[in-house]
Amino acid sequence: MMEWFQELSAFEKTYWILTFISTFMFLLVLITTIIGAETDDIGDVDAEIDADTGVGFQFFTLKNLVAFFAIFGWSGISSINSGNSKPTTVLISIFCGLLMMFVMASLFYYISKLTSSGTLKMHNALNAVGEVYLTVGANRTRAGKIQIKIQGALRELDALTDYETDLKQGQIIVVTEVTKNGTLIIEPQNKTKLLC
Repeated sequence: MMEWFQELSAFEKTYWILTFISTFMFLLVLITTIIGAETDDIGDVDAEIDADTGVGFQFFTLKNLVAFFAIFGWSGISSINSGNSKPTTVLISIFCGLLMMFVMASLFYYISKLTSSGTLKMHNALNAVGEVYLTVGANRTRAGKIQIKIQGALRELDALTDYETDLKQGQIIVVTEVTKNGTLIIEPQNKTKLLC
């Protein structure tokens, strides 16, 4: 093995050393990702970000840099073995490494978009149809409860109405407004049937 390595040119030795180190690091990163031992925390920084921005497109990360050098090395070795010149080998290596970084950054970006925070956004209740659970008093005299499906889950929420009669348990309603404090303003789904 050492004899084979001694016979390589300095250019080839550089590629092989870089490839071995980066591939070893890539395997470590892969294993820690699979077993969940990785962390994105830096020191004792504990910050809560109250925004729904998600993870942005991150091109320069540790994972991407390790992947860049692993692919850079292996594509360079393949190019050398194909008989390409040194400048061509370097260009092919850089292109393949950057392509790998872009693929990984895109992959993590789109995976992060698949996650759901589970936070209830009341504006999603607008125009939703539900059912009265506890009687809602006419002209906002008494708050009641409704059952409504929001964001894929059935929820029981406070509601008021501007309608002139009480909305009784079991009536089908529609949400017309959401107040600043998160109370839903409702009305019967089919007003004409109730007036008859």
